Amino acid sequence: MSEVKNKLWGGAFSKSMNETAWRFGQSIYSDLNLLQEEIDVSIAHTRMLGKCGLLSNEEAITLITALEKISPAILEQPELISQSEDLHGAIETMLFESVGELAGKLHAGRSRNDQIATASKLWLKRKYFSIAQEIRRFQKVLIELAEKHLHDPMPGYTHQQPAQPVTLGFHLLTYFWMLERDWKRIEASLKIVDDCPLGAAALAGTSLPIERNQTSLELGFSRPMPNASDAVSDRDFVSDALHIFATIMQHLSRISQEIVVFSTNEFGYLKLDDAFSTGSSIMPQKRNPDFAELIRGRSARVIGHWTAQMSMMKALPLGYNRDFQEDKPPLFDSASTVQDSLVLVSGMLSTATFNTERMKENASKGDSTVTAIAEALVLQGIPFRKAHERVGLWVQNDHSGDPELDKLLETVGTLEACIENRNSIGATGKTSLANQLNLAKQIITKEIS
Repeated sequence: MSEVKNKLWGGAFSKSMNETAWRFGQSIYSDLNLLQEEIDVSIAHTRMLGKCGLLSNEEAITLITALEKISPAILEQPELISQSEDLHGAIETMLFESVGELAGKLHAGRSRNDQIATASKLWLKRKYFSIAQEIRRFQKVLIELAEKHLHDPMPGYTHQQPAQPVTLGFHLLTYFWMLERDWKRIEASLKIVDDCPLGAAALAGTSLPIERNQTSLELGFSRPMPNASDAVSDRDFVSDALHIFATIMQHLSRISQEIVVFSTNEFGYLKLDDAFSTGSSIMPQKRNPDFAELIRGRSARVIGHWTAQMSMMKALPLGYNRDFQEDKPPLFDSASTVQDSLVLVSGMLSTATFNTERMKENASKGDSTVTAIAEALVLQGIPFRKAHERVGLWVQNDHSGDPELDKLLETVGTLEACIENRNSIGATGKTSLANQLNLAKQIITKEIS
C-alpha cells in the first residue's frame, strides 16, 4: 500500500505497514463517537500547556481556535478518515493543515494512552447522565400508570402460575424499583469514573511542568488519577458500565416478556398502540409486539458485550495494551441500545390500553385468595403449618367439609379483602400501597449531581 501519513509514529520504521495489518489496526470509525470528547480533552490540555509556559498565550489561543473548528469539519472528509489510524491522528493532521508546525506542540505531556482513557471516561460520564434521565422519564410514566391503576386487581404470579391477587398499580411499581436500582448503579459508577487520566502520558508521567489538577477540573473530573500506570491500564470503568447496561437490559427484557405475554389473546391484559406494533406480510389480522421482542433479543447482545469485556481484560499485564481498542465498540453499542430500549418500553407502556376487567376476572380464579384464610387461622393462635395443611385439604376437597373456612372465604377470602388486608411494608393494601407510591414520588425528584 502507499505510505500512510496520518499516524503519530514511524520515525524508527523504514517501510510501510502491511495493508491488512493497517486495516486490522484502524479504530478511526469507532473512535468518531468520541470526536467531541477528543476535542474537549485537547482544548483543556492546550489551555493547561499555555498556563504552564509550554505554549505562549498566542500559541494556545491559535491551537484552541483551530481545535474548535475541527469537530464538524472532520466528518466531511472521508478520505482523511480512511487514511487515519485513529481519531488522534486525524485530528492532528487537520491541525497541521490549519496551523502548521505549531500542531506538533500539542502532544507535549500526554500520550495516546492517557488521551483515549480520558476521552472515553468523559464520554461515559456524559452518557450516564443521558441514560439516567431516560430512566427517570420511564419511572415517571410508571408512577402515573400506577396511580391510575393503583387499586385495579390483577393476578400475581409465581412460576408463571396464579399465586396471590395484587393490583396493576402494585405490579407497575415493581418495575419502578428495578429501575431505581439501575439509577443508583449509575450514580455510584459516576463517583468511580470521576478520576482523570490525562497527563499520565504513556504510563510513567512526564518530566514537563504540567498541571494535572487544572485539566481534571476543567473537564469536569474531581481529581487526577493518583498513579500514572493505573491511569492508562484501567478499564474497570468500561467493565462497570457494561455490567450496568447489561443489568438494565436484563430488566427491560423481563418487562418486555410480560408485554409480549400479556398482549396475547390468551391473557388479553393489554393492547399495544399502533405506533409500537407491527403487522404480518401474509396474515392481515396480526398485531405483533416486535419491539418488545427485539429488546428481549438485544439484551443478549448487551450481556454478551459485558462478558466479552471481562474476558478481554482477564490477565492483561499493566500498562496500555492494544487489546483495549476492543472495549469501545461494545460500549457504544450497549449505551445506544439501552437508551433506545428505555425510550421504547416507556412508549409502549404509556400508550398501551389495559384491560382491567379481564385482569380482575382472572385475579379471583384458582383459589388465589386462600393464603389469607390460612393467615386468619394464625390470628386465632393456630400454627401456620397446621393452618396451611387444613386450608390445603379444604381446597383439595373443593371447599367442602370445613364450615369455618367457608365463612372465612366470604370475609377475609374475598378478592377485595385479600388485597386490602395486606398492609405490611411493601404490600398491596391501600395504606401500604399509598406509602409506597409516595416514596416513589419523593425519589423521582432526586437527580444525579
